[in-house]
Amino acid sequence: MTRSEQLADQLDWYWRKNLRPRLEGLTDEEYFWEPVRDCWSIRPRGTSPALISERSGEWAVDYVFPGPVPAPVTTIAWRLAHIIVSCLGYRVGWYFGGQDVDSATFAYAGTADDALKQLDDMYGKCNAGVRDLSDADLENPPTVGPERFPMENRILHVNRELIHHGAEISLLRDLYRWQDGVTQRRI
Repeated sequence: MTRSEQLADQLDWYWRKNLRPRLEGLTDEEYFWEPVRDCWSIRPRGTSPALISERSGEWAVDYVFPGPVPAPVTTIAWRLAHIIVSCLGYRVGWYFGGQDVDSATFAYAGTADDALKQLDDMYGKCNAGVRDLSDADLENPPTVGPERFPMENRILHVNRELIHHGAEISLLRDLYRWQDGVTQRRI
């Protein structure tokens, strides 16, 4: 097995065994659920309370730069958008010849189903791109994008980010399901 296949398999195992199964049956209600007040989320354009909201289509993502400390709690919608755009989308455009993704012009998903389609698409492109890297590719910094660490470091970073944010989404689904100590539905 090549190094690139090992890197791709590391994430693919997590994707197939943990994250993607945990996203099955995601409803719009869960997608937008705000477990505390003042969450950051995806909102219809023009309705965001955030100082900056990035948007291209009908939906915008809440954020400010620099981010507040502590950072606000975010919804599943926000976390999926972060994975789709920042974790996977940028890299697909920068490293693997895909269409450039920009958080300011991305058409954020207004439904859970649309977000999962975007996620599946970006994950598939990113995973395929990683599998095609040679050992030489992994040892050198990417030639495009702002990152100047070796590509292997960048791939490991994306893997960590996807695992980290995937775990947060899974926890939010658990909290949603167990609100007020009552199981609302089986996930």
